[in-house]
Amino acid sequence: MYLLKKVIQLRESSHPDHEKPFLEHLEDLRTMITRIVITLLISMVVCFAFQKQLMDVLRRPVEQVWIMQLDAKLPKSSTEIPRPLNVETWESAKQLEHAVSGLDAEQREVFFKSIGDADMAFHVRAVGLLRALLAVPENGRAAFLDAMDLRADLREQVEVLAKTMPGTELEQRGNLKMMSALKPTETFMLSMKLSFYAGIVLAFPLLLLFVLQFVLPGLHRHEKRVLWPAMAVGFGLFIGGVLFAYFGVLPRALEFFYEWSGSLGVSNDWRIGEYISFAMQFTLLFGLAFELPVVVMVFVKLGLLAYETMASTRSYAIVAIFIAAAVLTPTPDIMTLLLMALPMIVLYEICIWLAWLDRRNNRLAEEREAREREERLNHLLPPGCDAEDALGGVGGDARKDSDDRA
Repeated sequence: MYLLKKVIQLRESSHPDHEKPFLEHLEDLRTMITRIVITLLISMVVCFAFQKQLMDVLRRPVEQVWIMQLDAKLPKSSTEIPRPLNVETWESAKQLEHAVSGLDAEQREVFFKSIGDADMAFHVRAVGLLRALLAVPENGRAAFLDAMDLRADLREQVEVLAKTMPGTELEQRGNLKMMSALKPTETFMLSMKLSFYAGIVLAFPLLLLFVLQFVLPGLHRHEKRVLWPAMAVGFGLFIGGVLFAYFGVLPRALEFFYEWSGSLGVSNDWRIGEYISFAMQFTLLFGLAFELPVVVMVFVKLGLLAYETMASTRSYAIVAIFIAAAVLTPTPDIMTLLLMALPMIVLYEICIWLAWLDRRNNRLAEEREAREREERLNHLLPPGCDAEDALGGVGGDARKDSDDRA
């Protein structure tokens, strides 16, 4: 109720000539909420039709985390390892090694000849030997390799991989890629939740329009013309924040949690529902945080903020931004906090300069209007009498009349 009263006060202060009773404000609020709900329902239906594509998009950061972790453990140059590796080759080799694990030596050779790729057969052998070597105590690994009587390049390959430890189990990627649903209805409710979050992104321009129409009622024609570019800027900032979080910040946050769990010996068997909620809330928070210039410039236009106030309280604003970033970011690492706080600080500085430009333009407009008024007055006065003398004469006559009445 307190927040609602403040919003209503903001409406009345923005346009004093459009004051309404409290119940009419509530009626406008009901209209705004109805429009928002209908718009979200329509956008949800549209996004629900593309839920599979949306799911693939949201799973991409998880796969990216796995790829980065595995890629860091794979030697890639011929100076480090006899036959360099990449993530795709290593994953294919693990799958093929799993397929031939039940075959004897002769059958394996037949299989390797059947695939027709000598390099892949080499990597499949390396995966099997590496898995066996890691099961041997460290002090007996050299004797194990000597007893196997391996080719020099294959032995060197396995020894290097034993140091980097890229992982030989298929389930490691599967747990992150497929995740898990523990309830019969969880996947359906997940689709609804995903459609809702995606619907917010899709319908954001209209949602912003409805909110602005409620907060700023009774706009004049020239103000309505400015509203559409402001909405375009606001939507661009929102999308920019979402994309920045999706491509830049979310993979770092997931990598932080992945490494933290691994350092404690905990497997990363993330639930799909929890991950979708985390990823969507994370990106939407960044999108809303990037709306700071829109909010600040609305306050400037309403006269609730001025350039002098913003410039003199810059240090307090920076502290407030860091506190807000610490509360909004769901990760405790300093890097994620900085990735949210620093863009907001830059946007706030831009707002200060925009407020300065707005103040200067207003002053220039006032000076131009005063000159035009003076020129019109000079045009109407007789020759030899300027506007200042006329205004002085009017003031003098008024003072003389006052004295005579006294």
